[in-house]
Amino acid sequence: MTQMTNMRLAVEQELQEIFREFFPTESSDLRSMLFYHMGWEGAGSGPEAQGKRIRPLLVLLCGASAGGDWHRALPAAAAVEIVHNFSLIHDDIEDSSVLRRGRATVWNQWGSAQAINAGDAMFSLAPLALARLEPSLGSSVAMEAIRILFHTAVQLTRGQYLDMAFETENQVSISSYWEMVGGKTASLLAASAELGALCAGADELLRKGYRTFGWNLGLAFQALDDLLGIWGDEVELGKSTSSDLTTGKKTLPVLYGLELQGEFSQRWLAGPISPNEAFQAAQMLEKDGAREYTQSMADRLTQEALASLDRVIVDRATGMELQSLAMQLLKRNR
Repeated sequence: MTQMTNMRLAVEQELQEIFREFFPTESSDLRSMLFYHMGWEGAGSGPEAQGKRIRPLLVLLCGASAGGDWHRALPAAAAVEIVHNFSLIHDDIEDSSVLRRGRATVWNQWGSAQAINAGDAMFSLAPLALARLEPSLGSSVAMEAIRILFHTAVQLTRGQYLDMAFETENQVSISSYWEMVGGKTASLLAASAELGALCAGADELLRKGYRTFGWNLGLAFQALDDLLGIWGDEVELGKSTSSDLTTGKKTLPVLYGLELQGEFSQRWLAGPISPNEAFQAAQMLEKDGAREYTQSMADRLTQEALASLDRVIVDRATGMELQSLAMQLLKRNR
């Protein structure tokens, strides 16, 4: 087995131990909702329903590449994945999304009110997971990990708030967009990278380097996701590429097109774009240079992320695996 395969299996075991410790009763509906969302139970359960576990792998690979024993960072890796999945449960409610990873979402199965309870329960497990760092790494590391992750949770929630608030705002600047995606997407990847370095015993300067890597990686991911949301392959993505335009979502290419005040901007401001008009609207955007601009931003941020990583890697072999994981993240949606 490769190191990354071993890490993925260890993360899954750590997560299940935490969930089973606090939700041991199989007859509990709350337990069923949590285990269903994590991809462990219910129709369609299995690896595909569990997701790629990118964020916990990022924690472990950053820890190993910083010269630490990745096994010691497993509680932090689990905590990051728990916070990520808490955000997914609540996002699905807020976005009225009926599917997640090819299965019915928790709110679609159990109703919005109980899904909120499930998300809250999920969030509550994160500090309990981080407390498992104390026996091997000490209380000061565990407390610093809690500070990092819960500061990130504030950023994450604020980013989601801004994303929703932008839906009703007529004008949103590109700088405001970066503020939003910094919270919604980049902050948790940055925290994942820093937590790995923290668990490896890295000093503050090295931790900052890993955090910068994760931050730029997150921004690059979101820019590329926005590009694919309009010009991607629908079969590969598993979703419509017209929805970002027809729902009025203010993605990076859309905001770039609006700032130019050209043909696309005039059509956008005239009213909602119908599914039949989406292809033509995408052509207008591409003609305005929005596709090229978005790709160039994604490429620049990717290079900045990899450059930051190159400056802090201690273990080169693991660093190569970390680069591979970063590129995997940039090829597909979460």
